[in-house]
Amino acid sequence: MTYDAVAPNISFLASLRPALGSVVEPGRAGSMAAYMKSAMPYLGVRSPDVRKTVRALAREHPFGDAAQLHATAARLWCAADFREERYAAIMLTDSRLARGELELLPFYTTAIAEGRWWDFVDSVAPRLAELLLAHPDTMDPLLREWSRHPNFWFRRAAIIAQLPAKAATDTVLLHDVMVPNLAEREFFIRKAIGWALRQHARTDPAWVREFVARYDAELSPLSRREALKHLG
Repeated sequence: MTYDAVAPNISFLASLRPALGSVVEPGRAGSMAAYMKSAMPYLGVRSPDVRKTVRALAREHPFGDAAQLHATAARLWCAADFREERYAAIMLTDSRLARGELELLPFYTTAIAEGRWWDFVDSVAPRLAELLLAHPDTMDPLLREWSRHPNFWFRRAAIIAQLPAKAATDTVLLHDVMVPNLAEREFFIRKAIGWALRQHARTDPAWVREFVARYDAELSPLSRREALKHLG
């Protein structure tokens, strides 16, 4: 059975818009859209309230398995009229049913390819970390491929994919997805490199210091500053 053949959780989908509407903050939608430079409108719901709503509805309308969750997230993403609905689709994947499920990779790929902005890409990144730990033979070559992708949002995803990994970080892979992007002038790539290094410095400061020293001439000032932010 393919995931495309699985019916989504219709009761969850039908309940989401009214539930989000009940926690809208009047007058907030415009400022949220302006801050995110979003062409897609907002309802005006804070991200923590979207997450609380998603979790409450998932308890009220439980998912049978990962396939149904995937189908629901995909339907919600495609049919969304408001940005919070796309946030909800990604938040659905932060579930025991979905974690480490390789079958959800097409959804994450869609969120990056169509989202093309940091809020979506950065929300998907932790799911990539879980997939990498569960399916390294598939994800290692894919992240290497993404690190040279013509769409720089895929490159950002590859660079920050291991942010939650801590001691499980594959430093060979981390090195290899960052190096092809050191000369990149795009802010979101330079910031991603600095973020990845800063995060790993919490686990292995010596590795980060060595990386910065080795590539000092190629690192952007932004990436270097972020990498060394807590290292003195």
